[in-house]
Amino acid sequence: MEPARVPYPGSDDALLDEIERKAFDFFWSEASATTGQVKDRATQDGKDARKIASIAATGFGLSGLCTGHERGYGDKQDIVERVRTTLQFLWHKLPHEHGFYYHFIDMNSGERQWKCEISSIDTSILLCGVLTARQYFADAEIQDLATKIYERVDWPWMLNHGETLSMGWHPEDGFLKARWEHYCELMMIYLLAMGSPTHPITAEAWHAWTRPTVKFQGLEYISGNDPLFTHQYSQAWFDFRGKRDDYADYFENSVKATEAHKLFCLSLRDQFPDYSEHLWGITASDTFFGYQAWGGPPPIGKLDGSVVPCATGGSLPFLFPDCMRVLRTIRERYHLAWGRYGFVDAFNPLTNWYDPDVLGIDLGITMLMAENRRTGFVCKTFMKNKEAQRGMEVAGFRAEHVVHAGKKSARP
Repeated sequence: MEPARVPYPGSDDALLDEIERKAFDFFWSEASATTGQVKDRATQDGKDARKIASIAATGFGLSGLCTGHERGYGDKQDIVERVRTTLQFLWHKLPHEHGFYYHFIDMNSGERQWKCEISSIDTSILLCGVLTARQYFADAEIQDLATKIYERVDWPWMLNHGETLSMGWHPEDGFLKARWEHYCELMMIYLLAMGSPTHPITAEAWHAWTRPTVKFQGLEYISGNDPLFTHQYSQAWFDFRGKRDDYADYFENSVKATEAHKLFCLSLRDQFPDYSEHLWGITASDTFFGYQAWGGPPPIGKLDGSVVPCATGGSLPFLFPDCMRVLRTIRERYHLAWGRYGFVDAFNPLTNWYDPDVLGIDLGITMLMAENRRTGFVCKTFMKNKEAQRGMEVAGFRAEHVVHAGKKSARP
């Protein structure tokens, strides 16, 4: 039986503001005050004792700190000092290899954890936060540190003599065999690399990765058969609206991918009757059995009727009314899915399972995309960086003569 509805009294904008404010609280409270490194995950009750940070969470956190400063979610001078502390640690103390960082670290010491890899994608997410902070804060030290952190990265090294970038490197075994070679969240990596003033790669790498297509219920779009977040992450910072390269309008491509994902969830209603126009959305997240990259179409992973709030939270700029309807439904009906830091990472209405944790990257994509839908702040700030502009120019992006702004994909 569907839980009783307790109407949310505020507007859509009020709910998004509440979501953003709670995500800011995570990035502020679940980070080391001495290093600025943000926890990979934490419990909703704010009593988490784990000390594992992820550099991707720190990247989302830096952009979240900019947003919180802009919106007055915390003391403005304290936020500036936290950003300064973060960048000082990244430049002076955090271990790196050719400017790339380890995926998981101890939040206080910066020591590598779990023998994890030097990660090209997680470093790129971090750099997007670093460059957002450089552009936003009129502080000479912040700007200098951010520039040095970005310009230190040796992008050609990560090519490892190939046409496409490697996913990472281990000190024990060298480069990972896996490469960024088909469409996914990879666009930010290549654009940052091509925009570098010190160690750039050429446009040949942009053209080297493949762009396979998926067809579902009359929709056709570029996708690597990966979870929905792959259509979100690069667009938290890079603004593809009204632009295209030789292959696609990637903003409209994400609109189609989100539409297809909604239809995919609705097609599963015979198996999972909780899915409806008001409740859908699956992407890489926690599950009852552990972390899983799941979604569709086509089906990915062992689907079980779970709902992942950041699936719709991260797609707010692409399909706003539909995604907002889901977030409001969760807020109104599934009270155990809401806590100190906003929505839990995932929950299953059919089994009454609610994740006790929140994840920094999932709160982050929801916060940034909520703000991008409201004001475009994150994209607008990041895109003022000349390196971001250069990366898109090298990739061959150009303004479209006609911008397809349908009702469902209206831009702020």
